[in-house]
Amino acid sequence: MTRSKRMQPVANVVHNRQQNAARVMGERQRALDDQQNRLQELNNYRDEYARRFEDGGESMAGINMRDYRLFLSRLNEAIEEQARRVELARAALEQSRGQWTATRVHSDAVNKVVERMQADERRDEDRREQKENDEFGQRPRRPHDK
Repeated sequence: MTRSKRMQPVANVVHNRQQNAARVMGERQRALDDQQNRLQELNNYRDEYARRFEDGGESMAGINMRDYRLFLSRLNEAIEEQARRVELARAALEQSRGQWTATRVHSDAVNKVVERMQADERRDEDRREQKENDEFGQRPRRPHDK
């Protein structure tokens, strides 16, 4: 078995690790997108709710005003919590991007080693064939060989 064929299982394992790292990175990108969308929805909801308050706030009774402000306060807390989740998702994505980059670099290096081995093997085979051809050409011809 050639060296490159013996190295192929290693290349396959490294390739699978890179594929897994890419999958994880994709999942984390989707998770970040989801968290950002939730944050945007909360901000939009708060802005709409605040506009309603501004439009009808003067006619609100005292109890309604207090409830409204309490609700708005809780909504702002939810927005702050969601912003923290966005940052955690962003950090997870960056961490997985670093892992994917490392696995890609390793995979590229292993692939280059395998390619060099294959090129060396082709060169060795070409030399062997050339040597056989040269030896065959130097053999004395017998009368029945034409």
